[in-house]
Amino acid sequence: MVLAEIRGAERSADPGPRSSDVAFHAVREDGLRRLFDQRWPAYRRWYLQDGAARPSLAEARAALERHMPELVPAWSALVAAVGADELGARMLTLYDPPPLLSGCSQAALEGGAALVRNYDYDPHLFDAVVLHTQLANTRVVGMADQLWGLLDGVNDHGLAMSFTFGGRRCAGRGFSIPIVVRYVLETCATVADGVAALKRIPVQAAYNVTLLDRHGDHATVWLAPGEATRVTEHRVATNHQGVVDWPEYARWTRTVERFDHLDGLLDRDAEAVLAGMLQPPLRSADYEGGFGTLYTAVYRPESGEVAYHWPGATWRHSLEVFHEGAFDVELETAVTLA
Repeated sequence: MVLAEIRGAERSADPGPRSSDVAFHAVREDGLRRLFDQRWPAYRRWYLQDGAARPSLAEARAALERHMPELVPAWSALVAAVGADELGARMLTLYDPPPLLSGCSQAALEGGAALVRNYDYDPHLFDAVVLHTQLANTRVVGMADQLWGLLDGVNDHGLAMSFTFGGRRCAGRGFSIPIVVRYVLETCATVADGVAALKRIPVQAAYNVTLLDRHGDHATVWLAPGEATRVTEHRVATNHQGVVDWPEYARWTRTVERFDHLDGLLDRDAEAVLAGMLQPPLRSADYEGGFGTLYTAVYRPESGEVAYHWPGATWRHSLEVFHEGAFDVELETAVTLA
């Protein structure tokens, strides 16, 4: 299945109007009930979209208990807090849902100063929620997906991480990557801790996870279902794992071109890298094709700060200073509407 077909299948679960306007929201965990009430119909369509038999509640809970036991109390509390039914409880484990095939580029900058990333995806299939939580003993802020999963984020131990799709057709029974990001940020303090966790959690598709901690340590981890985890020292990740495995996808997303361009920026300072992330070939405007840059994030693990950028607009948050509210962006012109 090529990317255009995948996007078509995803869009069948989202009958909303076509527009590149995105209303971002900053939300604390006590706002999750409201978000779930608003979005459950769309989540339900997404979860059931391909007609596949999703795992039973018993099977999904058992997988969570086996691989991410520390997250089980938070999952149970979340199910109760949002009033999820049996299907909703299954979906919120994020065990073996429909796979997430985003684009994205990311890099851990020299000196441990920042983790930068572009998130490339269909704006009509995007939660657009910056979420601040303290589900147990760890404060986490990041861009949410599938209600409480994370596309990227930073915790109060000084660990930041993000992922890209690995650009491979392989698939298997495992967890959706946003819940794995959530788990690592909830339970890990260093890159070494995060790598150890990633080595033992099954994922359903191929992903590249880049981690950076406040000590300046970094790693990019190549994950694939049914295969040994590969830990690399690459600072850059786009949408392949060393070699191109899926040529159609690679051409669609220009993964090699983006990798080479971003890698060539790494000898510059953070501001120059950010400037490069905000323009082609790293920034994509193919929103109708399902491969547009929805935001550029700069995470600073030492301070727990994150800034979301668009050409001409910036939205800042941190673990210490987090203001709930909305931030509207017209992606095609890349200026704020507010």
